[in-house]
Amino acid sequence: MIEFTVLGEPVAQGRPRAGKTRKGKTVLYDPQKSRDFKQYVGLVASQHAPSELLEGPLNVKVKVYKPMLKRFSKKRTQEAESGLYRPLTKPDVDNYAKGIKDALNKVIWNDDSQVVEFTISKWYSSKPRIEVEVSELE
Repeated sequence: MIEFTVLGEPVAQGRPRAGKTRKGKTVLYDPQKSRDFKQYVGLVASQHAPSELLEGPLNVKVKVYKPMLKRFSKKRTQEAESGLYRPLTKPDVDNYAKGIKDALNKVIWNDDSQVVEFTISKWYSSKPRIEVEVSELE
């Protein structure tokens, strides 16, 4: 099993942006913020990477800890820290999942199609981070 924590505010995968080349061809690319975050996740994951990329079916569990909102009362902050109050705001969990899976390609596994079970959840915390757990299925 591989476990690691990515410290800092989580960034969801942004919508692809369109641009033009000098020859007028349309190209799609990741927004800079998403690209930077994927690179950061990959860097953190590389410190925990196996000597050989994982093969076969994988189970991935991700916990996204978003920062507390400034408008939270002390009571609401306490509820959020204990997990009684969860984020209902955007971005959606699948947008976080896409960026994390992309970042772990060729770092932890060969291709994200190997992920056959994926669990993701959003939480609030005074210490924003993402906790990732990857395990091989028999």
